Amino acid sequence: MATDNRINFWRRNTKVPGSVQPVYGAQHPPLDPRLRRTYPKDSKPKFNNLKSKKACSFHEFACSTNDAWDIGDEEDEILCGTPFSASFTPSGQDWTSVHNQQLRHQTGETEHVLPHILTPPRDEGHNSQRDDGSECERVNGKFVKSSSDADLNTTSVRSSLQKQQSLPVRPIIPLVARISDQNASGAPPMTVREKSRLDKFKQLLASPNTDLEELRKHSWSGIPREVRPITWRLLSGYLPANKERRELVLKRKREEYFGFIEQYYHSRTDEHYKDTYRQIHIDIPRTNPLIPLFQQPAVQEVFERILFIWAIRHPASGYVQGINDLVTPFFVVFLSEFVTEDVENFDVAALPLETQRNIEADSFWCMSKLLDGIQDNYTFAQPGIQNKVKALEELVSRIDVDIHTHFKKYEVEYLQFAFRWMNNLLMRELPLRCTIICLWDTYQAEAEGFSHFHLYVCAAFLIEWRKEILCMVDFQSLLMLLQNLPTIHWGNEEVGLLLAEAYRLKYMFADAPNHYKR
Repeated sequence: MATDNRINFWRRNTKVPGSVQPVYGAQHPPLDPRLRRTYPKDSKPKFNNLKSKKACSFHEFACSTNDAWDIGDEEDEILCGTPFSASFTPSGQDWTSVHNQQLRHQTGETEHVLPHILTPPRDEGHNSQRDDGSECERVNGKFVKSSSDADLNTTSVRSSLQKQQSLPVRPIIPLVARISDQNASGAPPMTVREKSRLDKFKQLLASPNTDLEELRKHSWSGIPREVRPITWRLLSGYLPANKERRELVLKRKREEYFGFIEQYYHSRTDEHYKDTYRQIHIDIPRTNPLIPLFQQPAVQEVFERILFIWAIRHPASGYVQGINDLVTPFFVVFLSEFVTEDVENFDVAALPLETQRNIEADSFWCMSKLLDGIQDNYTFAQPGIQNKVKALEELVSRIDVDIHTHFKKYEVEYLQFAFRWMNNLLMRELPLRCTIICLWDTYQAEAEGFSHFHLYVCAAFLIEWRKEILCMVDFQSLLMLLQNLPTIHWGNEEVGLLLAEAYRLKYMFADAPNHYKR
């Protein structure tokens, strides 16, 4: 009976997918209670070293594990009592690597917990095997049981961190890498083809009335860096095609946005809005935490204003976690108009105040235009996402029956992994450089890029990992793979091939039901 209650918990829970809930300590929020970190029954959550047989289906998985909240508040007490405050953070390590160490100490895991973070290699001189097979660590010349075998007290935790500090640390690869992809300072010179494409864009943009269809056609395979900001403004519907009206529209819309700031932003502390603002304030530091640009106070304040104003002007949805990710591409692109160096390390506060204000206003309006087309993704119960996930399931069942059958066999629901794909538009799955340079250029070029073409991109993205998916023969391994797909080293070529496959699927399945376009 207890097992049935756990299995059916998600259906009975009044907190529907996507409702405002804190994301506990990680970059990727849990999308389903069954996906939260779990512990074997009849065992303490700390330092469990018991090895049990892997569950082959969700039913077996649910029978052999407890949901995280079944433990009560013990987990939170552990975390609050563990000395991982800023004062104990080793130099050279960011909060994510420390968090990985913390979770490894609690769960006995030896691999990294947060995806896309490279953990330091283990020093063979520090660990050895006892005769009974248990793992030991060398501390002060003596062998003691590792954290996977015994509870660590405060002293041992601190000494473990000091040992980690002395180990060689691999550099963390920035997700942006180099956003200044072409024609920027230090970039290789343009090829003849690139120069020809840039000239064609400039010619289209300089005409008295820009042909938007022609502009979409040329933008599909990528937009040159120099003209990406103005092209995105046009394709988003933020600016008119008529060249003479653009400056007037920009001036009016920017003034209108800051009028909203003066009118509404002070209400963030009101009883009615304080929960919304609090959630935004919590989520902003988690937005691309490895990129220095987004950790600057000035940038975080910009994001807070943008998201709060959008939320109170759209009460049907309000703020939902995931919307914060959708600001970042617009902000980076409009910032790149004024930056020739590495954008990810640029100090935004060094820009003139008027320039900062213009970047903020343009980011707000373009994000608003995007969300206007997918707002049902974020209204109560998020019906847009529910429909898109169902459409993805039907589409994959036609494209690759082996993958579809594999999911059915091990009771993997598409909602358990594809919810985030739809909610965040794959921004948690792909490096930011790929999102800006390839993916969103194409989405802007497609008439229904974010609402319709995205479905086929998700299908192509899933099929891309066909071999790895079919190799996984249990429920938990499948979900771990699907939620941590190794795309950190992806570049323009991989995303270009992904978009080409999505284009092929779109026209191959042109007879797809109408609900695919929701």
